[in-house]
Amino acid sequence: MAKSCQSCGMPMKRDPDGGGTMADGTKSIEYCSLCFKNGEFLQVGLTATEMQDFCIEKMTECKVPKFIAWLFTRGIPKLKRWSK
Repeated sequence: MAKSCQSCGMPMKRDPDGGGTMADGTKSIEYCSLCFKNGEFLQVGLTATEMQDFCIEKMTECKVPKFIAWLFTRGIPKLKRWSK
């Protein structure tokens, strides 16, 4: 299992569902349940930069300081989903 989601960077151990799901219903070992369900990405059409902005917004809603949220998301462009 990946240490963190290969789409948003969230630690997999923090995923409330223990990972996303593949089309056959099995758990994804690379993507969290907030990004990947039934074998498809939930945030279709986003760029890595847009995913960073989305994650920063969600973290600040949870009272994470914006600078800290930025630190947590700066590696998103290097994750598997975005490295093409």
